[in-house]
Amino acid sequence: MHVLQQKYEREFYKALEDIFIGERLEGQSGYINLLKIKSSYYTNVIKPELEKFINDKLLDKGIEDFREELFEKLYTFFKRYFSESGSIYFTYTPWSERVYERIYDPEKDVALFWKTYMLYYVKSERLYKSLELQIKGENGKEFTIYFDATEIEHQKANEKRELIYEFDKVENGKIFLKCKISEKGRKTKEEEIVKEISNNGLRDITTDDIERAIRIFEKQSEVDFFINKDAEQFLKEQLDMFIYQYMFNQKNVWGIKRINEIQTFKEVAEKIIEFIAQFENELVKIWNKPKLVFNSNYVITLDRIAKVDRDFRVINKIVNHPNIHQQIEEWKELELVDEDFKIEHLVNSESIFGGLNDRYKFLPIDTKYFKDIEVELLELFDNLDDQLDGVLIKSENYQALNTILRKYKEKVQTIYIDPPFNKGQDADYFYKVNYKDATWITMLENRIRLAKELLNERGSIFVRCDYNGNMYVRLLMNEIFGEENFRNEISVRRFKKNIMDRLVKKLPEAIDTIYTYSKVAEKFYYENPLKERQVIRKGFWRHMDDSSGQGTPKSFFGKILEPPAGKHWKFSQEKIDKMIDEGKIILQCRNCGYVHDKSKGLWTACPVCGKDDPEPKYWVEESSDEVLDSNWTDIYGYSTGWNFPTENSELLLKRVIECASKPRDLVMDFFLGSGTTTAVAHKLGRKWIGIEMGEHFYTVVLPRMKKVLAYDKSGISKEKDVKEFYNEKNAGGFFKYYELEQYEEVLRNAKYIHGDISLQPRPGKDAFNEYVFMRDPKFVEDAIVKDSDKFKVDLTRIYKDKVVDIPETISNVTGKKIKKISKDYFVLEDIGMIRYDDIPLEYVKELIWW
Repeated sequence: MHVLQQKYEREFYKALEDIFIGERLEGQSGYINLLKIKSSYYTNVIKPELEKFINDKLLDKGIEDFREELFEKLYTFFKRYFSESGSIYFTYTPWSERVYERIYDPEKDVALFWKTYMLYYVKSERLYKSLELQIKGENGKEFTIYFDATEIEHQKANEKRELIYEFDKVENGKIFLKCKISEKGRKTKEEEIVKEISNNGLRDITTDDIERAIRIFEKQSEVDFFINKDAEQFLKEQLDMFIYQYMFNQKNVWGIKRINEIQTFKEVAEKIIEFIAQFENELVKIWNKPKLVFNSNYVITLDRIAKVDRDFRVINKIVNHPNIHQQIEEWKELELVDEDFKIEHLVNSESIFGGLNDRYKFLPIDTKYFKDIEVELLELFDNLDDQLDGVLIKSENYQALNTILRKYKEKVQTIYIDPPFNKGQDADYFYKVNYKDATWITMLENRIRLAKELLNERGSIFVRCDYNGNMYVRLLMNEIFGEENFRNEISVRRFKKNIMDRLVKKLPEAIDTIYTYSKVAEKFYYENPLKERQVIRKGFWRHMDDSSGQGTPKSFFGKILEPPAGKHWKFSQEKIDKMIDEGKIILQCRNCGYVHDKSKGLWTACPVCGKDDPEPKYWVEESSDEVLDSNWTDIYGYSTGWNFPTENSELLLKRVIECASKPRDLVMDFFLGSGTTTAVAHKLGRKWIGIEMGEHFYTVVLPRMKKVLAYDKSGISKEKDVKEFYNEKNAGGFFKYYELEQYEEVLRNAKYIHGDISLQPRPGKDAFNEYVFMRDPKFVEDAIVKDSDKFKVDLTRIYKDKVVDIPETISNVTGKKIKKISKDYFVLEDIGMIRYDDIPLEYVKELIWW
């Protein structure tokens, strides 16, 4: 019994230490920074407090013989809810099968549920950095292992290849391992690593020790994939269910002693849960805090500047700026000007004040080359945000949607997204998509639920997916938007592959699906999309009684006619009278076919056969277009103009945007990819927001949008109807682009010191539920500066390597548009002027302390 007791207690504390990553970690990662505090607090406060709490409880209640079972039950319960990455959710628990009791809805036959539904999915990069850690081996000996990640530090976030680890050396008792990218399917050979270590004088280390060290290293590299939205509530609910199932599955007669034992188990488990939840709640706060705006610039065409720069004062400064040659080089790279282009070509030859050369008036100026005169340029504009055609945001999309929510809430008309498909390791495109189904749904749910708040009541969302995820997307969209807001399931043509694997016994995939949902069904804006007919349809007379829904009688040439049962006349009485006057409505005798038009006066009866049974018809004009149905396979859904693997075709986006929005409406895409949505929105005269996290933001999206401003001849620019308002004589534009502070950056830079872990808890609190981070400064020490006897806000001190855009940051936090930017101040809608040297603390509090 004593051996068993030691075993269960040891296993429980080992599992608990794994939850808190109870190893000594070194490194610069923000996640490591937080885990160090977590580990230290656990080792120095929680573990001794927990041991004392358990000993006192067992002693006070006279149930010391329950110790063995107590630790067995604690271990059994907690191991069910913690994944290897430390995320808290259903992992190995059989009680998840009973979760239907939590989501049962008597109004629904089917309710969507998945095991990670209570989590935030953290779309993190793989940030490999060299790391030193110490582990206690299986044989009780401590080892120091240094992972040298020099070769892989700069791998892109979308890198899909696996890592391998090789022995490097043993030096001063420290084990060095090299981290490399696997090539040709090579795997890590733990046995060989252990053999090499042993040959270099260190024994007692095992392959399990090496595997465990690798897991810890990779865990810090991947940061955190999930955060539980409410860990305390979730775990306490599961604990109650665990106890309920345990008690009612027993055949024992329950006495006072047994009830005391179960109550003790519950009290101990709840104390642990309270402590665990503090750290998960801190991650939730960081994840959801609005983010700072970094490194912003504006792109504006010369014609837009000239409209407000009447005396060419700013244009003159741009033309004579020392960095103008960098701007010219960019124009040449974008093929907007010829190689022999000279600066003097920009303006008429008479003088700088003679006006712009029409040939070059749509050239885009990027203010990154002219930062010293950027404010002078912006000062030319009143209602600055209203003057912008669009905004490009480089950011993980949840962080971006959450940050701009207040500013753009209920202002977006149309959302289109083509998220990375749920393909797992076989993904053949840019993004890292090693998703499991539940992970993929959680990633979408977090972001689409936020996006819904951005849509106005007339708005709609289009979500593209393939056969790997369409069954999940439909149910997820029903849950978020409601089944009553489902509008269409549109079929989209894929590229046809010329070669199929003959061993795969299936038809090649031909289509993707776009699901369309409205925000409010009754107010949804919709315009029939049209496509050109191969053969022109001649005009004809059509009956007008095929519209469903019972209608009222209408007068035709003085004859009152009832519509058929369950139908209504297509037009209002006012419209009918107008069409009769235009000769576009007739009455035709159902008996003999006699036609009665406006030249015949009022209808009394058929003058040919004497019958009084007329049928109204209206004239349908000759047409070269026809209304589209949900089959859009007449065009390709993808294109290759920008050499991007998942580049949506402009024709596809043209249909989406034209059927769901009007000119100057706001269109959004938060999985922007190559930038097709924003490019098409601009060409069609809509405003736009594009969000993309990949580095191709700068190499594909930004160059593409600059070319669109200057006039891009490709894509829908060739379409006859587009040429009417987007052409070589009518292009131009004005947009802003910026980066956002990210979750990992907050973790890395926020100050978590908790210098005195022996501080006594506040009244009514104990070591388990005293909020550990209440005493930490986070960003306060950097952002709040004492000036004489006053405290002033200075957001620029938080990130030394970033340029913080204060107006945009405050605009996002307050939800108010920027009206004016000047050297010493900026003006926000409804708030007024805010000086840079006197920013009210209320506007920045949630940015610097959460």
